[in-house]
Amino acid sequence: MGNICRSPTAEGVTRTLAERRGLIESFEFDSAGTHGYHIGNPPDERTRKAAKQRGFDLSNLRARQVNEFDFVRFDHVLAMDRDNLRLLQQACPEAHRGKLRLFLEFAGGEEDEVPDPYYGGPEGFEHVLDLVETAAEGLLKQLAK
Repeated sequence: MGNICRSPTAEGVTRTLAERRGLIESFEFDSAGTHGYHIGNPPDERTRKAAKQRGFDLSNLRARQVNEFDFVRFDHVLAMDRDNLRLLQQACPEAHRGKLRLFLEFAGGEEDEVPDPYYGGPEGFEHVLDLVETAAEGLLKQLAK
């Protein structure tokens, strides 16, 4: 939504895993929110702390809002939950709607939405990282094909 918790976590984790595999030159990763609440702000401090403990540095990321060019520029536009997917579907030009998916489709697990940890405790941020790491691995496998 605001691009300070889930989506920058997904961007940072996926980018770092791609770097570790020597794939970073082949792909471009970015994150954005469906709302403009936090434009220009770094990820939430709790998000950065939890990610750093797992070796992911999110400190250089800054929140931005999705724009029309994103639907043209990227091959995949991935949402963290169904509410944000609906907002993306409403904003996306018809010709690019096939690019829209839920991020956790790449995780292969039972959960299909990344829960928003913002109003919870530290365990929520850890759970987000667990889900995101699994989905990022699956996404990179798919992209590397």
